[in-house]
Amino acid sequence: MSAVPVLEVGGTHVTAALVDAGGWVVSQATRVHLDSSADAEHILGTFVEAGAALRSTAGARWGVAMPDPFDYARGTATFQGVGKFDALHGMDVGAALMQRLPQRPSAIAFLNDADAFILGEWVHGAAAGHSRCVGITLGTGVGSGWLVDGRITDSEPGVPPLGRAHHLTVNGAALEETVSRRAIRRAYAATTGDEQADVREIAARARGGEVSAAAVLRHAFCSLGAALAPAIRTFGADVIVFGGSMTASWDLLEPWWRDGLDWPDAPPVLLAADPEHAGLVGAARYALDGAG
Repeated sequence: MSAVPVLEVGGTHVTAALVDAGGWVVSQATRVHLDSSADAEHILGTFVEAGAALRSTAGARWGVAMPDPFDYARGTATFQGVGKFDALHGMDVGAALMQRLPQRPSAIAFLNDADAFILGEWVHGAAAGHSRCVGITLGTGVGSGWLVDGRITDSEPGVPPLGRAHHLTVNGAALEETVSRRAIRRAYAATTGDEQADVREIAARARGGEVSAAAVLRHAFCSLGAALAPAIRTFGADVIVFGGSMTASWDLLEPWWRDGLDWPDAPPVLLAADPEHAGLVGAARYALDGAG
């Protein structure tokens, strides 16, 4: 079986790779810096630069993991007022890639980056062998993906609109007004006056015993648990897998998340087995399934 060419797009980089579906081995991984605030030509040029480095055959079906908001079925960007990729709003990204990638793909299957994450972990990672899986990514915001027997779903009971946790609310506000990089930094600045500290530094200060840092993170992650608990219970998850940059501090954050979850018999909560490659593997599996 030929290797599947894939792209994984983030806010600051795009990664291209080939994924061998025989053993889900990732090769030729190329990571290119991406300025998501640039004009459309620059952004698309970066996508193509990364993809063009792959030694893949002509006419292959590609998988592409993209962040929200995006029309995945049509391959059209709907970013607007979200602080990234605004220049792509309304653009047919699929058609642009089909025309510009030198390997001339036969088709492109787009999927959400959090969906790609949990699908990759189901194929070859922490969620393997489980039927009803929830993936939560903690980066600049909160991403979520929901799987039933390896199929992405947004229609099962309990799943938030479009499958996206950021549509949930907590304490009367959108979840990401409490749990996101910007929300945590804002809360910490309001408490301490320090507007420069990022989440990693705030976590380090909490470890060091700083009361304000611990209080901000405790509030955020208790709120995350409280917001997710009804959805995960109703969905009937048998595993929850976390990934994303904030999980570098998971030993600190998990007890607060569990306090908010308030669910002694919750299903297993695991960290991603292969956080670097899960999204790439998930995009490859999605393309092979003929989805998109």
